[in-house]
Amino acid sequence: MLTRRGALRAVVAGSVSALALTAGAAQAVELDLMISDVDGKAAIIQEFAERYQEQNPDVQITLNAVGYNVIREQLPIQLEAGTGPDLSFVTNLGGMHPYYVDLSPYVDAEAWEAAYGAVLPWYRAGNEGGIYGFHTEMTVTGPYVNLTMFEEAGVDLPEPGSTWEDWAEATQAVMDETGSYAGMVMDRSGHRFAGPAMSYGAKYFDDEGHLIVDEGFKAFAQMMLDWHESGLMPADIWPAASGAKYTNGNELFFNQEVPFYMSGSWNTSNVQSNVGDAFDWQVVPVPCGPDGCGVMPGGAGLVAFKSGDAEKEAAAAAFVGWMGEEEQAREWYARTFAIPAHAGLQKEGLDYEAAGATEAVANALQAFTGMASAAAEQTPQAYDLQGSQFGFVMYNATVQYLSAAMNGELSLDEAMAKISEELETNAR
Repeated sequence: MLTRRGALRAVVAGSVSALALTAGAAQAVELDLMISDVDGKAAIIQEFAERYQEQNPDVQITLNAVGYNVIREQLPIQLEAGTGPDLSFVTNLGGMHPYYVDLSPYVDAEAWEAAYGAVLPWYRAGNEGGIYGFHTEMTVTGPYVNLTMFEEAGVDLPEPGSTWEDWAEATQAVMDETGSYAGMVMDRSGHRFAGPAMSYGAKYFDDEGHLIVDEGFKAFAQMMLDWHESGLMPADIWPAASGAKYTNGNELFFNQEVPFYMSGSWNTSNVQSNVGDAFDWQVVPVPCGPDGCGVMPGGAGLVAFKSGDAEKEAAAAAFVGWMGEEEQAREWYARTFAIPAHAGLQKEGLDYEAAGATEAVANALQAFTGMASAAAEQTPQAYDLQGSQFGFVMYNATVQYLSAAMNGELSLDEAMAKISEELETNAR
């Protein structure tokens, strides 16, 4: 429901819709909240805002539902010009740090550190301390498998805790029995590569905090090269593109040309809608290596912006703080089908089906949640890499030079040297 008795007025102008929630207070503090409504979350945050206003009648929140490009491209300009909103959902978590209100005076800082400590550094942009956002959506990389292809091939799924080598052997067997085009596919993304590389010991940072490539990185890179050379991984994704271009493996998985697809939690609904009843699928625990079962996290958050108006900044920060409290956070994550960033809720698990998710989607989200929880303990450098302002330098160099090695243009040692050179030049 987008309306509530006598309390909502909606204004639509061009590509931007504004949903104003009036609490009726004579001297209410008025706050603007910007949200990208590409996935229907505006109606949900509106209900939370209404509830908050009932408890705090001195606050009035107006929602501005916009396209994602507005958040990505126009919001930074607005903030720089001093015309930005009081609140917004953002994905460039560290990039807008200078504009954030520190929530510390408005929350139980110790409780927030315990609940959200793994993601709070992403908002700090390398600065020490401070609480700058409620992480509203956790994304996690991980694999989808085609259960029907495994069944037709008579191959059992490797058990949780199995290695990447175990999965390579199993998917090769499926490939051999079914005649599929390939056995495994991974999005052409250094972000997707990073988790598995950490499983084989990649540290990604030296003792001074500089991004590096090391023997662990090289170990998984060599496996990727071997799998592409043998045909277990298709030539269409990593070797076929140039530079740092991103390419996903969706079509190969949807068309049953490959039984294993390394993607992530953001793709769950897309997989469900595209696969339909064509075959049975499942998200499985990410394969492991000698140093853990690595995945890469990511996501979005709700933040309060500085405005120069102390009263508005305090009201905006208090709303963000309220949203991040466990009761509201549990409901928000469940209703938006989001993986919780709250450590306690990750361990507890959420009832997504009660909130309307299909069984397949609910099971997938629970599986991704388990991977996020394990990765936080086993490969904590994943969280540091996600929060690094130079993360995309690493991601782009990874795909560019490893793809060149797959194509025979560079040896693996030469590719490693090129990546190091890129990091020395652009990530210091």
